[in-house]
Amino acid sequence: MTDTARQGRALVVGLGIAGIATALRLRQIGWEPLLVERAAARRSGGYFIMLFGTGLASADRLGVLEAIGDRTPRRPPFEVNRAGRRSVGMSLAALPGKPRVVLRGDIERALFAALPDDVEIRYSTVPTRITQDDSAARVTLRDTASGATVTERFDLVVGADGMRSTVRRLAFGPEDHLRPLNYMIGATVLDEPIEGLGQDQGLTLAEPGRSAWVFPFADHAPGLLFSYRTGDVDAEFTRPPADSIRAAFGPQPTGPLLENLLTAFERAPDFLFDSVNQVRMPRWHHGRVVLVGDAAWCVTLYAGMGASSGIAGGELLGTMLRRHPGDLPAALAAWEDRMRPFIQTEQDNALIMRKIFTPHDRKERITRAAMLRLLNVPLIRQAMGKIMRGPDFANKEFDVAAV
Repeated sequence: MTDTARQGRALVVGLGIAGIATALRLRQIGWEPLLVERAAARRSGGYFIMLFGTGLASADRLGVLEAIGDRTPRRPPFEVNRAGRRSVGMSLAALPGKPRVVLRGDIERALFAALPDDVEIRYSTVPTRITQDDSAARVTLRDTASGATVTERFDLVVGADGMRSTVRRLAFGPEDHLRPLNYMIGATVLDEPIEGLGQDQGLTLAEPGRSAWVFPFADHAPGLLFSYRTGDVDAEFTRPPADSIRAAFGPQPTGPLLENLLTAFERAPDFLFDSVNQVRMPRWHHGRVVLVGDAAWCVTLYAGMGASSGIAGGELLGTMLRRHPGDLPAALAAWEDRMRPFIQTEQDNALIMRKIFTPHDRKERITRAAMLRLLNVPLIRQAMGKIMRGPDFANKEFDVAAV
């Protein structure tokens, strides 16, 4: 249900999952959101996403769950080595709670399609200055295509502009809130299955300090992920990404399987290559400015909860604003009180899950093998599934009014 009475005007910076979900929920409760995006158009790409219970529940209340769809594969993946030796691997999609496997673009398209036509979107637009007082926040916006600037008044500013958030820098100061894990990732979506694998079958090659993953979909060519440890993050960006990934997997011979994966990444027209960081902040809101999603917490892909926490954070923000009409400080405080314990758990969980994604050394590789065996024990698998499902923020346990 959408409220018809105008509640306030909000600037939402960032046209990703968290930003669109926030704008959609704000519009549903009667706010007037303005979405701005640095890119010249909405990006259609995306990579492998696990959507867990928290995100599924929020997406359902936002009315987009059916449109997101489900690409979850049914066949178990393989654990492999460079020689091609296979054993049965762990399927994250088999965890309790029935998480959905989708592409990032599936979620963004569904959320974007649900936005009412009267929600204004400005592309090639970035904030350059934020000032605020008790009455309003005033934001200077620059059109990067024309160079023109304009300063506008808002009741609320939402920074959903990612791990290296501009809103965070403008509103919270120059302190670097990124906490590097000293790992790198390279990800892409392939246009055909890996040779020797079915379309809906994946694999994991995990070695000390490095790993390669093929993430399958039921009805789409698979995603490919490389993850590796580095002692010098800056140096990884001084050469082409494919060269950095190859160097991380050297100097041993690649073997046919790994060479096939490396070549597939080199040929990919679109890819992501970046360092792995968490965002750690004592507060996610300051005055009339609030951060949502990776801009606020960045749980990392190792946690598997980035999309779910982004959707849930945006939806819950709107619910708290609706519950505390006319009292922005109370709404933001209540929102953060609900979100922070959940995010803290997921950030801590990411440090554990990183060992499954990419064991640091031989000792962690042995630990990883033991963890995979434990995850096949029903009680352990159920406990891990409960952590990864996360809370339903509309549940009475969290004392939040039903949506």
